[in-house]
Amino acid sequence: MPEPEDILEPDLPICDPHHHLWDYPGSRYLLDELLADLGSGHRVESTVFVECGSFYRADGPEALAPVGETEFVNGVAAMCASDRYGPVRACAGIVGFADLTLGSEVEEVLAAHVVAGGGRFRGVRHAAGWDDSAAVHNSHTNPPEKLYGRADFRAGFAKLADFGMTFEAWQFHPQLPELLDLARAFPQQPIVLDHVGGFLGIGPYAGRRDEIFPSWAANIRDLADCPNVVVKLGGLGMSMCGFGFNKREVPPGSAELADTWRPYMETCIEAFGPERSMFESNFPMDKVSCSYATLWNAFKRLASGASAAEKAHLFRDTARRVYLLD
Repeated sequence: MPEPEDILEPDLPICDPHHHLWDYPGSRYLLDELLADLGSGHRVESTVFVECGSFYRADGPEALAPVGETEFVNGVAAMCASDRYGPVRACAGIVGFADLTLGSEVEEVLAAHVVAGGGRFRGVRHAAGWDDSAAVHNSHTNPPEKLYGRADFRAGFAKLADFGMTFEAWQFHPQLPELLDLARAFPQQPIVLDHVGGFLGIGPYAGRRDEIFPSWAANIRDLADCPNVVVKLGGLGMSMCGFGFNKREVPPGSAELADTWRPYMETCIEAFGPERSMFESNFPMDKVSCSYATLWNAFKRLASGASAAEKAHLFRDTARRVYLLD
């Protein structure tokens, strides 16, 4: 393991707008693990939980099973709101899953999430990550090809507006035109683009980074032209991105991460602006490449040339505004 790094700008307030909680065989990331990361030196004041298929209800209608995840996470949020673990407000916002292909019938599921969230439920992620290569693992929701264009999906998607909910978009970079079409079809619906658009660097995309980058960047700029879309800056530590940090005996330091990720981060920030961009940890998914402390140091290096106001947006204010945490 590398030597622990000194924390850069330790007083900079952070809202981490994207992390998970789960307990699977061989992989546990619950409140204890989250608090250990949040307490590693950076000033993380609040977080947003994003669905990952954990703690679904075992009984009752299948459509309502994901509400169990919201019930669980709201309990974690209540634990942190007690001050028992210090001032951090983990899971202050909750993004859950609802099968939007239910069309108008998804309204019952959305209403149940609101109740289960205890005032913290903010939106829905229905992941669409799909690729025809066996080397690329499709999203955990097992989506069909071209999910975002389906009539039944869009009928359910339209119901989010009735509840004032955001939509969390997760797909791979070849699918960004599909998201663009969705964003243009629903210009009043707030959409959060996860993980700089899902840049793939494995399977048929391995070794083609320079070739793929221009089309990805063009799609990012097109999405930024949609005022209803904001972007999350992170997720590049995942193995699917193909940087290979997850395979190294000694993880990279924050300087190397920042240098490697800079083209993607800067493209997004230049397109969306700091007011529509937010750094995210995507933990524990990105934990395969680096520690929590190193990750946020890398983000701070990437933002080193930003003004104090721009840093406030990138690290806290955009997230708190988008997820209505204020």
